[in-house]
Amino acid sequence: MTDDLNFVQRARREKLDALVERGIAPFAYSFDRTHEANDAVALHPEGAHEEGETVRVAGRIVAWRAHGKTTFAHIADDSGRIQLYFKKDQLGADRYASLDLFDIGDVIGVAGPLFRTRTGEVTVRVIEVELLAKSLRPLPFGKEEVVDGVTIRHSGFADSEQRYRQRYADLAVHPEVRALFRARTRMIREMRRELDDLKYLEVETPVLQPLYGGAAARPFTTHHNALDLPLYLRIADELYLKRLIVGGFDRVYEIGHDFRNEGIDRTHNPEFTMLEFYEAYADYTGMMSRVESLVVRAADAVRSVWSPPDTKGAVEHGTDDVPQITPPFPRLEWVPALNGALGADAMSLDEESLRNAARRVGVQKVEALSRPKVLDEMFQALVESTLREPTFVVDYPVDLSPLAKPKRGNPALTERFELFARGRELANAFSELNDPLDQRRRFEAQARLRAAGDEEAPGVDEDYLRAMEYGMPPMGGVGIGIDRLFMYLTNTPNIRDVILFPTLRPE
Repeated sequence: MTDDLNFVQRARREKLDALVERGIAPFAYSFDRTHEANDAVALHPEGAHEEGETVRVAGRIVAWRAHGKTTFAHIADDSGRIQLYFKKDQLGADRYASLDLFDIGDVIGVAGPLFRTRTGEVTVRVIEVELLAKSLRPLPFGKEEVVDGVTIRHSGFADSEQRYRQRYADLAVHPEVRALFRARTRMIREMRRELDDLKYLEVETPVLQPLYGGAAARPFTTHHNALDLPLYLRIADELYLKRLIVGGFDRVYEIGHDFRNEGIDRTHNPEFTMLEFYEAYADYTGMMSRVESLVVRAADAVRSVWSPPDTKGAVEHGTDDVPQITPPFPRLEWVPALNGALGADAMSLDEESLRNAARRVGVQKVEALSRPKVLDEMFQALVESTLREPTFVVDYPVDLSPLAKPKRGNPALTERFELFARGRELANAFSELNDPLDQRRRFEAQARLRAAGDEEAPGVDEDYLRAMEYGMPPMGGVGIGIDRLFMYLTNTPNIRDVILFPTLRPE
């Protein structure tokens, strides 16, 4: 195995052996830490010249400067960085000599009093040092320089593909990436609080399902050996959440992973996070207000902890701040918007004319798509891509919305909206269909499309129909793509930058 190591890795293995020979354990069990780095720095007041409180801090070595009988270093933890000062007379000759076996990237714990250097930097005067984890592979730390008071980082890990594959290394060397994912967590937490405050009940529904539904998508298929049963990873949470409304819960929500066996691009990952929530006795107009409130709260949450980093070379994203969002959002009707962009009545075109029009606007593989799918792809090309500010697109054709109620006054349309911003779909919502006979007809129409070759069309869910037949209250329902919403709020162009471990081709 050592034959496959490069020079630096072999050198670190040799240091590991030397540590063991000296009786120094290279991988500790624990360390009694009293402060995180930033808290320790804050303990020592500005202008103080005497030694301060003794602290015990731990973190990864990110800088190391040896000067004979003294050594300065910086360690970093999740809160920030703090400087360390090692002195031979303080540690003793043997312990100080062991520092030669330390490397950038090692995790260490130290104890000692705080003081300020001549430059005013809060520093730990180390009286105890313990190696907690020896780094056997060098992390790709970059170089830093300060230009006009701004820290510019030239990344040593600029290859985005490798950053996604080795997210642990990406996080270790790029604090701004850690900050981005902290902001994502804060956003989800605040959205959850909003729903909790509105008396929604958070629930969990099956990920493995005997029949997929709730959306149009190809599923991932697996097999349960004991039951000899084919199962699918869910493509949506919808049908199980609506079963709970039948069961008597008036407001439910779930934040979880869905899976769709589709292509990978800048806005699609096969595994993604969705928020779905359903409210009995509401309709899609009430859900618009809910979505507006959630998006505003999400934006406020991100803004409170995150801003575009000043450093360069770590993450590919825009430079805009979190957008200021002011409800109410504009509303755009689906059919007039498509007709206006196309310059023709798309709904009345015959099959050949419709498919020719789709080819002209760039829809791919038109011959393999069903008519509803052709219309949907045309709308994406001509309308969705032009919507920059948060906009509700409302009143979709019934063929595109098998789970939505017909629009009052126009049964060719449905009471459905989608929220778009910067050309991306962020949310999808319905006045939910609660007529089991109408639902059966729509399921059967979807099943015919599936039989005709549409791999994204679901089949007939008899158990869901049975639940509806017990009496399903009218309700509004919403699905919000957590990943895409966070992409919008942080102006991040690639979904893989907002998912800790995105799906990738084999290395």
